[in-house]
Amino acid sequence: MADLLWEEVIRARERIAPFAHRTPFSTCASLDRAAANSVFFKCEFLQKSGSFKFRGACNAIAALAATERSRGVVTHSSGNHAQALALAAKLHHAQATVVIPEDAPEIKRLATAGYGAKVVLCKASLAARAEVTAQIVKETGAIFVSSHDDNQVIAGQGTAAAELIEDVGDLDYILVPVGGGGLLAGTAITASHLLSEARVIGCEPAEADDAYRSFRYGKRVEEVSANTIADGLRTTLGVRNFEVIKNRVFDIVRVSEDEIIGAMRYVWERMKIVIEPSSAVAVAPLLNHHLGIEGKKVGVILSGGNVEVEPFFQAILDKLRCTQ
Repeated sequence: MADLLWEEVIRARERIAPFAHRTPFSTCASLDRAAANSVFFKCEFLQKSGSFKFRGACNAIAALAATERSRGVVTHSSGNHAQALALAAKLHHAQATVVIPEDAPEIKRLATAGYGAKVVLCKASLAARAEVTAQIVKETGAIFVSSHDDNQVIAGQGTAAAELIEDVGDLDYILVPVGGGGLLAGTAITASHLLSEARVIGCEPAEADDAYRSFRYGKRVEEVSANTIADGLRTTLGVRNFEVIKNRVFDIVRVSEDEIIGAMRYVWERMKIVIEPSSAVAVAPLLNHHLGIEGKKVGVILSGGNVEVEPFFQAILDKLRCTQ
């Protein structure tokens, strides 16, 4: 399947080229010193809709026949895929309906609606998301586009790694955050064809470690916790994704909530880049030396930058009021 998906990655690059940004990479000397490696960051927070998710969503819709697009598309998402599908649908003149859990960051809900999608709120559980989405499909005939467990989505996500490898050259490791596994699977497929010696490593919150456990047990684990700050990774590992990951990924590592927050803060302060917690999950293993490597050339996909900043500004305003 992975070889067939590589052909789809090639086609995905052609499909999304008129719509998606070719994002740059960035480096940071102080982070290199802290990590004891040379690190190259793929800046997917600069992608349209604020995350890599636009690549997969755009490819999935572009791959549909015109008659299929006319039926509309539907998905469920905590935010990034929601925004991505909404924008991709708008660009392809299709109607999108997005089921979003009620605890998702407000900034992501507003952005999704702003792109023209119909937003339907549901209870904050994977079961509720799936149930509401299935009902919409039944009632409207809209086509479901998974946030990760879809071959066209996986292929679209793989285009980010292709650009990074072309821009940077040889890499010893590529670190990727993993939730549903679309980005990790797509990266693994791409790396296996363009840079076969590179070791692709998935990075996951310890509080939502179904991919880690699936990888260790050799059997897909379907239970996932929602107790992590990395809201974009609160998704069960996909079936298609796991088939690729167990055969093409070198390892999956876990990081704590404190390590995620610390990595996010480090990138904000030192690199002057606003990334979301899900992105920081792929930085934390380097800063905390979980990989046991030094002097290597490491690629990191910074998956997105959709952060709800209102609490930060509110804290500043509260502090100003206290000093007046």
